[in-house]
Amino acid sequence: MSHYLVQEHIFDKYLRPERLPHVWCAGCGIGAALACYLNALEDLAVDIDKSVMVSGIGCSSRAPGYMNMDSFHVTHGRALPFAIGLKLAKPELSVTVFAGDGDLFAIGGNHFVHTARRNFDIKVICINNFNYGMTGGQSGPTTPLDAWTTTTPYGNVEFPLNLPYFAAACGAVYVARWTTLDVRRLRESIGEALAKKGFCFIEVISPCPIAYGRWNEMPEGLDMMKYFKEHSEIRHGLQDLSQAMIEKGGKIILGKFIDTERETFEDRIGRIVRRREKG
Repeated sequence: MSHYLVQEHIFDKYLRPERLPHVWCAGCGIGAALACYLNALEDLAVDIDKSVMVSGIGCSSRAPGYMNMDSFHVTHGRALPFAIGLKLAKPELSVTVFAGDGDLFAIGGNHFVHTARRNFDIKVICINNFNYGMTGGQSGPTTPLDAWTTTTPYGNVEFPLNLPYFAAACGAVYVARWTTLDVRRLRESIGEALAKKGFCFIEVISPCPIAYGRWNEMPEGLDMMKYFKEHSEIRHGLQDLSQAMIEKGGKIILGKFIDTERETFEDRIGRIVRRREKG
């Protein structure tokens, strides 16, 4: 009688294997970013029964469906208000929003402003692939100036959002940016955000060879990873985050830019409740 040794993968307890294989295209970086998140959970020995992942709509927003934890796939642009509701109802939960640049900063932009301003204890991992990859490769709020997309065949004429600059200006207590090439640094950064109280924002620059790369002379995932390697520059604690703007063919400034302390919204509410209870 044959005996087979069945080994459990380190990620088995975090994933729903019946949902695999995933739907992401070859060369996409979303899987790498999700793996960094899983590694961070393992590094911190996070209790997944007290963890929640929320997403809106988009390629990266499919991630919660693969997670073996309470997860919510909500309407377009509404991941943050839904996450706020979870955090207020169950303050003990660790709430992570895993979503794309279009969902968070186009239709969801107003929610981002006020979630950061109020300093809710929510962690945001934003996958930025410079376009609306799921719906045909249209230009979005982070598409670099002059970049080609299906809706900008002569080059993008709109200035993109500088996400770290934006997040810092809105009041985030932790702001970092990495590419999916920097998996060790991204893993460490996600771990720092999970362990920190307050609104934390991590931008993950990710390849999208099918919808973005092929329009910009990078038709393979490896082409975009080479681009990241050749154009990235790490500048921790960058004081002038206006310099972190991403331009077509220009430098991609990476690093941990903001790591500060500020009272959270939940702590302020708790203080008011305790004061009222005392009369």
